[in-house]
Amino acid sequence: MQRLYADLAYSPTVGSYWETTARPLSWPELAGDRTAETVIIGGGYTGLNCALQLVESGGDPQSIVILEAEQPGYGASGRNGGFCCLGGAKLPVKAQLSKFGEKETVRNFNEQLAAIETVRSNLSRYAIEVDRHSEGEVQLAHRHSDVADLENEQRQLASLFATSSELISKDRLAAAGLNSPEFHGALCNPNGFAVNPMKYVAGLVEAADKAGIKGFGNSPALRIERSGERYKISTPSGSVSATNLVIATNGYSSEDLPTWLAGRLLPVLTNIIVTRPLSKQELADQGWTSFQMCYDTRNSLHYFRLMPSINGEGPRMMFGMRGGTQSSVAMNEAMKRRIRGNFDRFFPAWTHVETPFFWSGLVCLTRNLTSYTGPVPEMKNTFASLAYHGNGVAMGSHCGRLLGKMISREIAAEDIPAILRQQPQKFPFPSLRTTYLKAIYHWYEWRDG
Repeated sequence: MQRLYADLAYSPTVGSYWETTARPLSWPELAGDRTAETVIIGGGYTGLNCALQLVESGGDPQSIVILEAEQPGYGASGRNGGFCCLGGAKLPVKAQLSKFGEKETVRNFNEQLAAIETVRSNLSRYAIEVDRHSEGEVQLAHRHSDVADLENEQRQLASLFATSSELISKDRLAAAGLNSPEFHGALCNPNGFAVNPMKYVAGLVEAADKAGIKGFGNSPALRIERSGERYKISTPSGSVSATNLVIATNGYSSEDLPTWLAGRLLPVLTNIIVTRPLSKQELADQGWTSFQMCYDTRNSLHYFRLMPSINGEGPRMMFGMRGGTQSSVAMNEAMKRRIRGNFDRFFPAWTHVETPFFWSGLVCLTRNLTSYTGPVPEMKNTFASLAYHGNGVAMGSHCGRLLGKMISREIAAEDIPAILRQQPQKFPFPSLRTTYLKAIYHWYEWRDG
């Protein structure tokens, strides 16, 4: 497998807080040769939702096979921050309007709303308990000058997308339970909610198992071959022959499976810490009592949320940030110190609070700054959905459903917004992608002040 980072970035041993709360069912390793109608590479939100949609569209579950390199939820689906919210692209709305026009920009926004509803529907349909909380999300201005940007965004949400939101001035943040010396105001968007991502993926795996879908773990796809009207996907101990092929590997993709992917994706490291349970007094001391999911206005953003109490424990704070351009023990330690330093600056009353959990994962970006869902060029009956730009809980789930509907011919690729249909452009000199990333981070730090 050809990947951008060292093996440590793809290690199945993560040490996350989520792993202490839930574990998906383990899938057996593929042994021997099988035939199927559809083979899906990737056992995360996208692959699982695609498989479930195929069955719910009338497909034979025995004709669907999912291949996972490790175990389901091992990648971003089990490591992320659990924000089910708007997003999926890094391309600013202004640029979307310029390139695609108002109609397609609004269609894309409405698809994001539909993605949130897809997750909500999954939780209800499969009775998945995910410690859900937060009514929408809060964007916090880290500079006074960013308040004007929040005001502009509020006007845009209302005029272009018919969405009401609420501005909170700096002097009202404490009363809203959002007290921190770091922020100068906030914009509250009512769309979305927070989940335990591991409990969500575990529930999807259980639903797929009950539906009769065949999933195989520790079965990385090593080779894709075309023979007549079928694909043969080889793993270390077996193979699957299928008519339809789905690539649902996101930031954990191999550059050569298929070769079309080479140089088109930019996996970016992101890091998370989680505190020990916090007491009522500690919450009061800081004045942070809101359970809304939050992120700041930095380009290199921080994302965080106070999580509800579980099993009688006090609530914990989850705190994440982008950063790091290589995967190594030394870099992980450096990022751990950096994220803890930022945490202490955001929440000075909690400098004594231990953060026993730290882990990293990969967010997937494209040069276009948009995700892609649709057919793979020059590969008949091959589909892919990738690059959710840090918003894979909702968009990964929803786009998996869209792929299932495309394969079942309920919809055509042209039926989804044009922004989702832009094939990822290759990066120039792809071997230098992490070098580009270093330059981007330096520029972001300068822009963020």
